[in-house]
Amino acid sequence: MFGIKEDLCSIPMPETYFGVDDYAKSTARWCPGCGGHSILSSVQKVCKDMQYPPEKTVFVSGIGCSSRFPHYMGTYGFHGLHGRALPVASGVKFRRPDLNVFVVTGDGDCCSIGAGHWIHAIRYNMKMVVLLFDNSIYGLTKKQTSPTSAMGTISNTHPKGSVLPPINPLQTTLGIANVSFVAQTTDWHPAHLYATIRKAADHPGLAFVRIVQRCPIFVKDLYADQASNPDALVMLSNEDGINLEGSAAKSINRVLEHDHTNLSLARERADISDGIPVGLFYQNTENPSYDDYGAHNLGMTVAEKAQGINELLDNYMS
Repeated sequence: MFGIKEDLCSIPMPETYFGVDDYAKSTARWCPGCGGHSILSSVQKVCKDMQYPPEKTVFVSGIGCSSRFPHYMGTYGFHGLHGRALPVASGVKFRRPDLNVFVVTGDGDCCSIGAGHWIHAIRYNMKMVVLLFDNSIYGLTKKQTSPTSAMGTISNTHPKGSVLPPINPLQTTLGIANVSFVAQTTDWHPAHLYATIRKAADHPGLAFVRIVQRCPIFVKDLYADQASNPDALVMLSNEDGINLEGSAAKSINRVLEHDHTNLSLARERADISDGIPVGLFYQNTENPSYDDYGAHNLGMTVAEKAQGINELLDNYMS
């Protein structure tokens, strides 16, 4: 597979090995400078390092610039309706628990029309990775205010500036019952971006990752200063969190010790306003998951299912 004979290799080699090219499809058509390009590269690298079989991997999206993502992956994909990526992905995972499921959504797709699905997908805690591309603007429909647009943002829908405070996707997710994984990263720090998505892929439940993303066309000045300033990011550090090494670690000057098992502290960190906090805010690997009642358990009798649910509730309450 590497161009050498197997008997010349000193380590056991798998029968099939997937390279990055196995996860690539058509050329990405995002604008030059769009953060989507770096996210795509990181996701393909994670798939390669996890050795996800392309035929066992699926990307589900809604509508928006971010939702073109499945077209650029050499895996299965479902490009659906505006705001409906999460229920589709939940259905896929319920019926095919053997698949590796990713959801790609935007700040409008998830936090506006898809907000109701967002809440319940977090609560169901089915094993999947949810990537929120958040550039704080509607890009595909050419510059309208989104739920995460800062007050004063000038757009086609608010020519005199947005008048309402934005949603904080981190705070919102951390406030949902049964939340089990919340992290944040940026498109302009590839090492941290990769490490965050990789950590999310290892999580046994739903991993929600907000990616602070640049849009070079409609809000080109929004993160221009932060992207070139090593003091702009505040990295949450924990022994079992998302940590960087070597030169990548030195590229972020501000490091804050954090306990990602403390939900109250995670909510406090999500409110940091003198920089962009990045890292693992919260993780709980023991939360109940709706995966336990998926297609692989449909052969159970009603009594067996009821007994399993009661045992799960007893364990959860204790």
